[in-house]
Amino acid sequence: MIVNSSQNIQSNNPLSSIPSSRVSSGPRPSNIDPEDKQAQKAQQQQDDSIIRQLRARDREVRAHEGAHVAAGGALVRGGPSYTYQTGPDRRSYAIGGKVQIDVAPVANDPSATLIKSGQIRATALAPANPSPQDLRVASNANQLASRARVEIAVLRREEAQLEGNQQSIESVEADENNADAGNVGGSGADSSTTVNGAVPASAPETSNLPSNDAPVAAISAFMASAETVARPVLFNQFA
Repeated sequence: MIVNSSQNIQSNNPLSSIPSSRVSSGPRPSNIDPEDKQAQKAQQQQDDSIIRQLRARDREVRAHEGAHVAAGGALVRGGPSYTYQTGPDRRSYAIGGKVQIDVAPVANDPSATLIKSGQIRATALAPANPSPQDLRVASNANQLASRARVEIAVLRREEAQLEGNQQSIESVEADENNADAGNVGGSGADSSTTVNGAVPASAPETSNLPSNDAPVAAISAFMASAETVARPVLFNQFA
């Protein structure tokens, strides 16, 4: 039974149908015939048997619920509550019990929920002989853990995507900064700056080149390409 995000863990109740024998009161007459004495003896034996069963059941129930409380810790909401039966000796014996525990998931924290689900399961299965209700609570805890694992996987995937997007943005910004730095490095007034030991396209004197324009064009294209690649290096060195 779910009550305010809590769940009851109950003991088995095999002795709930045990009838309480009547308790005779008042003095017994001395002139009881043998048949009545035999009936009274049989009744007393039955009463004693019922009392022994009730005592054993009381110990079992209290140990059962005590195991829940010991394992539950902060999950337990209040102490155990018991169902009692009056025995032939007019005493009350616990024949059933329950412990209310918190089974709600931790809000916005699937990792904490996963840990809590393990605690819930351990609390439900703490007694030596878990009741059917205990087993249901443990099963619900397993489902809670499964949902928490799915949420954790989704969050990790989203975090990985965000991290990848951030790295892409940083990479693009770095490329843009390098491109801007290359433009700044190549705009200096000193036209004699060399790139990887090569003379810029404007530096060589054309008087020593052949009159054919094709080699000149090829050389100019090579120098322009080399200069474009090397500009970021120059900027990083001398900036």
